[in-house]
Formats: sequence, structure tokens, C-alpha cells
Amino acid sequence: MRLKETLARSNALFILWAIIASFGAYFCMYAFRKPFSAGLYEGLAMGDVSYKAVLIIAQVAGYTLSKFMGIRIISELKPGTRIAFVISLIVVAEVALLGFGLVPHPYNFIFLFLNGLPLGMVWGVIFSFMEGRRFTEMLSIGLNISVIVASGILKTTYIEIHTSFSGVSEFWMPALMGALFLPLFLLFVWMLTFIPAPNAEDIRLRAERPPMTRDDKREVMKQFGFPVFCLVIFYGSTVVMRDFRDNFMIEIWNEIDTNWVSSVLTQTEMITGFIVLVIIASLAFVRDNRLGFRITNLILLSGLLLIGGTTLLFTRELISGFYWMLFLGMGLLLNYTLLQTVLFDRMIALYRIRANAGYFVYICESIGYLGSVVLLLYKEFFLKDLSWSNVLIQFSYLQFGAGVLLLILSNVYFSRQRSQSPENRSPLAVV
Repeated sequence: MRLKETLARSNALFILWAIIASFGAYFCMYAFRKPFSAGLYEGLAMGDVSYKAVLIIAQVAGYTLSKFMGIRIISELKPGTRIAFVISLIVVAEVALLGFGLVPHPYNFIFLFLNGLPLGMVWGVIFSFMEGRRFTEMLSIGLNISVIVASGILKTTYIEIHTSFSGVSEFWMPALMGALFLPLFLLFVWMLTFIPAPNAEDIRLRAERPPMTRDDKREVMKQFGFPVFCLVIFYGSTVVMRDFRDNFMIEIWNEIDTNWVSSVLTQTEMITGFIVLVIIASLAFVRDNRLGFRITNLILLSGLLLIGGTTLLFTRELISGFYWMLFLGMGLLLNYTLLQTVLFDRMIALYRIRANAGYFVYICESIGYLGSVVLLLYKEFFLKDLSWSNVLIQFSYLQFGAGVLLLILSNVYFSRQRSQSPENRSPLAVV
């Protein structure tokens, strides 16, 4: 308890502690989810579908169902149950990876479905410690960085470990990676237990974030259903494209640069992570929620311009594959993390909505990961002759056009509501 009191008194120590705890916990979660996709599973298939695609579809299906479950579970989660719940999610995921190693191909794909089933709710539990605070953008840096860099780092780690221990099969490697990171995950979850609850100043500036009831959800959708729908589609398409790029990054690199090396996976994601870190952290200094909301939307537009513009430059051979993957990833992940950790948090604070960010994010992510499954199935059955990089190029143009339209529509609605915002009637939330 003394440590919790110290954190409550010192903003600097509290921010540092929360960033490390959230980064570490979510980074370790990726060790249970992503490394298997660094395997190639060459020569294996189920019918006409490559076995790697089957595995990715199975896990994304479980992860998608987890997001739909999270709409209710995360939005209604009580603070006292967070720690036990998040530990149980990871334990179930590791047990599923053990089953993936024990059961022979082609029957073990079901265990990746079971692996994805709990993992989709880990983000919501961790972010519930961060949201609704005057430093939320800064506190969420840990989560944002882990989202951006974990996959590349862990895939590189997978490749290096598998090279060193060639006797370990691709089916046992995921369980090995999970076992290596489980103790670290528990350490970072222990750190989360010391994060103090939002204080009176946090609630004054960013609104209270209670567990939601059915009536709360009905009222939110009655008032903000249209812009939320636009943002759900925008966010969902971002999730689809980000997940596709991440799952098939190795195949895409093989197509655009035959001489690439595994270290490029970490290099591009680290550069992206640093830039996104600076941008999102700077938003914490914007205490006027109306201004913060506007700036966030402008940055989202900039992310779309990066996606569409750099893809055009790459297809015209004006930039190399390295810079395309770097800037495409930057635009995608900037938008993904802003929508996930900033936009809805600011929206709740600006309009003083009785809600929590997890509710909106899980609606968005459930649609996004459902789209990922549909895209994977469509690619396997109808676009078998199209390369992975060409799918990514086509999706980039679609994301740019649809994203700009959806962002404009949502902002037109919000601008009409803004005159009725409590912030326009009270100076308390504008500092």
C-alpha cells in the first residue's frame, strides 16, 4: 500500500510505472499470440488452402469471437476482478498452445482458435487501468509501443530461437515462446496492481469511467450511433489491413525484396514506434478536450495520407519496398493506436458520456477482426493467383478512400453536437 500511495503522490513516478507495467504486460501477451505466424509450415495444406492460412484464420476467428465477448465483458468489468481475470486469460492461451504442440497436424488448428479466444480481451483489461485520466495519452504509451514493436521483435526472436534450437518443431515453438514469457507477464501484472484509481482531478477533466449497464449502452447509441458507426467501419478496416500486413509480413517481404534479412522486421517497427510515441505523448499536454479531439482527427487524416500516398509512390517505383513498408506501417499503426487509446477517451471526456473506452473499442475491433477472417478466406478461395503484396496495395487504396469519407461524415455529426457539449457550457474541463 505504501508504494500505491507514493505513486498517487508523484505524477512522474506514476506515469513511468504505468508505462512500464502496461508495455510489459501487453508485450508479453504477444508472445502467446503472434510468434507462430513466423513459421512457414511449408508443404502442409488442408485441401487447397495452405496450412499456415488455416492456422491464422483459426486464431483470428477465436480472437474475433473474443472481441465480440469483450463488448459486454470489458465494458462491464469491475476493478476488483481485473487481475485474476487477465491472468486466467493468459493461462488458458498457453494451455491451448501446449495442445497445438501435442496434437498432430492437421487436427491441431483448433487449438489456435482456443488460443485466440481469451487473448482478445487482454488489451481491454490493461487499458482499463489507464483510461479516464488527465495523463491517459501518456500512460497509454506503453500499450501503444507494445502494439507497434512487439510483433516484429517477437518474430525475430522466434526465428533466432528456432535457428539455434532446430530440433524444436514449428508446432512446439509457440508453446516454448509462451513459457519463456509467462514469468515476465506475471511480473508486469503484479506492477499493474499498484496503479491507483483515478482521482478527483482526473474525473473532473476526463469524466468518470464506470462499468456500463444496458441502459448506459442504449443511451450512448441513441445519441452517438451514427458517428460511432462511421468510426467502427474506419477502425475495423484499419484493423483488417494492419492484421493482414502483420500476419503475412514475411511473405510480403519475400515478394518486394528477395534480399531482405530478419532484422528489418524489428528495424521498421522500432522507427514507427518512436514516431508514434512522440505524437501520442504530445497529446497529453492538450488539456482542452475539444482541441484534443480536433487534433486527433487531423492526425488520423495524416495517417490516411501516409497510407495512400506512399503506396502510390511505391507502385510507381519512386520509393523502395523498405520505405513503403515503413511509412505504410506508420500510417496504419498511428491510426490504429489513436483510435484505440485516444479518440474514444477524448470523445467521452468532451461529451461527458457515461461510458468507458473499452465499450467503443471492442465494438470496433470485433468488426475489424471479423473483416480479417473474411479477407483471409476471400484471398484463399478467390484470389489465389494474386500476390500478398498486391492485396496489400489494393487494400491501401481502399483504406485511404473509405477512411477519408468516414472521417468527414463522423466529424460533421460531431460538429453539430459540439454546441451542446458540457464543455461549451462549463469551463471546468477546459484548462
